[in-house]
Formats: sequence, C-alpha cells, structure tokens
Amino acid sequence: MPLEAMIPPAEERALELNRRFTSHAAIEVLRGALSDPTVGRVALVSSFGTEAVVLLHMVAMLDRTTPVLFADTEMLFDETIAYQEMLAERFGLSDVRRVRPGRGDLLDKDADGILHVFDTDACCALRKTRPLQAALEPFDAWITGRKRFQGGARRGLELFEAETERRIKVNPLAFWRRGDVEDYITNNRLPRHPLVTKGFSSVGCAPCTTPVAPGEDPRAGRWRGQAKEECGIHFVDGKLVRQ
Repeated sequence: MPLEAMIPPAEERALELNRRFTSHAAIEVLRGALSDPTVGRVALVSSFGTEAVVLLHMVAMLDRTTPVLFADTEMLFDETIAYQEMLAERFGLSDVRRVRPGRGDLLDKDADGILHVFDTDACCALRKTRPLQAALEPFDAWITGRKRFQGGARRGLELFEAETERRIKVNPLAFWRRGDVEDYITNNRLPRHPLVTKGFSSVGCAPCTTPVAPGEDPRAGRWRGQAKEECGIHFVDGKLVRQ
C-alpha cells in the first residue's frame, strides 16, 4: 500500500493537531509543525512584509534550513526586495526560494504590466497565486503569518487547517494580538520593514498598496476602495476568501 494511502486526510490531522497544540505558545506550535511526522514536508510562505520578521526569526531559531517561499510578483516595492535580502542574510536562512511568475505567462497575459488596473484578481492569480501553488506542490504543509486580529475571514482561524485533502496550513500566530507582534519585534530587537516609518502597516505590491492613516484598519491600504481583502493564496473549502 502506498505511504500516501496510509496517512489520514488533512482534515483529520488538522483536528488532532489543534487538539494537541491548542494551549501551546506560537514557538511550540511552529516547532511541532516542523518536527511532527503527521505534518510532513513543511515550507514557510513569507511576503517579507511588515510582520513577516516574527515567523522568519522563529524559523531561524528552530531550523534555518526550512524552505522559505518568497513570492516575488515583480511588482513589489524596492524596499521589500532589500528587506528580504537583509533578513535572509541576518538570520542565516539557507533555503529561500524566490517564486516568480513564468515569463511566458507574463508575456501572454500582462505584457504591459497593467493588468492590475483592470482586474486585480487576475493579476494576483497570474503573479502570485498560481506560481505559489506550483512551488507548494512538493510540500505537505505550509506556514502562514495570518492572525485573527486582522479581521475579515481571518477571525475564525485555527492553528492548523486543511487546505486540500493532502495539505495543511499552519497558523502559529493565529491567536496573537496586535500588541504581541509589536512586543516580539521590540523585545527581540528585530529590524522593521523600511516602509513602516512611511505609514505602511501592511505591504503588498507597489501599485495596490497605500499608506494607512491613523485610526484606519491596518490592512486598509491593501487594494484600497475595492471589495477585496486577500490576494488569493488563502482558500476556505476550495474557494477564494472574500468578505
């Protein structure tokens, strides 16, 4: 019997992992995800955005060889690229994989680089979602930095969730509060994303990200003025998350 046939479906494994780790600290959830055989082969998907440094630091403390998938949409801020390179070197991350859209796909669907003006969902799918899905194919689980306090469809996050019948998503920071993020960065003296000082509380692609005014939701600058809250890499029951 193939090994895959002996492994319970992702939903069963996620339920059991949530039961076991429900009261554990984030670092222990992450440690379990990286070492538990029922989780399987794991990668961290990181945007190298304003809060990404927390999980990158934790992963570096536990296992610097953990694959880190960095989605370079080729529309990121120059500051994000520089931040990614700096953090990878500082933390000694030895397996950072830069995930880019295919040349042929870009020439076919967005040769002028203006697809985001007309269809942001199609642009996200072309430049981020599909390339990441391909890069995740060898893995049984992937780590995200999503948190309940970010609101929207993230309010009901669990530590472990089934993405497909085979693959699990791990959310070690699901129950963190905003203050926990700030405390961790400050207490560990971690470098902040260069755009934080310019009013960006959440950073994505340059054309679709704006600074956030005092009192606004931290993600208000993402796809401002549109009924869109996710780039498309996070799904629930196989469907793109939408508010």
